[in-house]
Amino acid sequence: MPLVLEIISPEKLLLSQDVDMVVIPGTEGDIGVLPGHSKLITGLRGGLVDIYENNTITDRFFVPGGFAEITESYCAVLADGIIRQSDLDPAKAAEALTAAQAAYDATDMNNADAYRLATDRLISAQAMVDSIAPSRGDKV
Repeated sequence: MPLVLEIISPEKLLLSQDVDMVVIPGTEGDIGVLPGHSKLITGLRGGLVDIYENNTITDRFFVPGGFAEITESYCAVLADGIIRQSDLDPAKAAEALTAAQAAYDATDMNNADAYRLATDRLISAQAMVDSIAPSRGDKV
């Protein structure tokens, strides 16, 4: 029984296909989703969504954050921005990291909401830079 994966941005459904497994960047760590997974709704941190078929990563998408809904036969990834890994621009990623670091450095650490937002932005920007050439192998 395959797992139906949908990757959704606010503008459109970007991908809907059957996959063997997907690994998503959950807020508490990566989550491997196989058919039969327990129901779960989770936040996403910046990172790569890895799509597996026949024990091999067949596609990767960068998400800056968002949410995922998982059932026994379905996984929906909902994110504000979704970029195929091969389309990531190293210069834009470095620029985003520099801007996020500057915003973080200028944040009033006593303002919890501003601190959380600046931290999330910095983590996401660093994840984008790291996603340009991830060190993980392509085999399960």
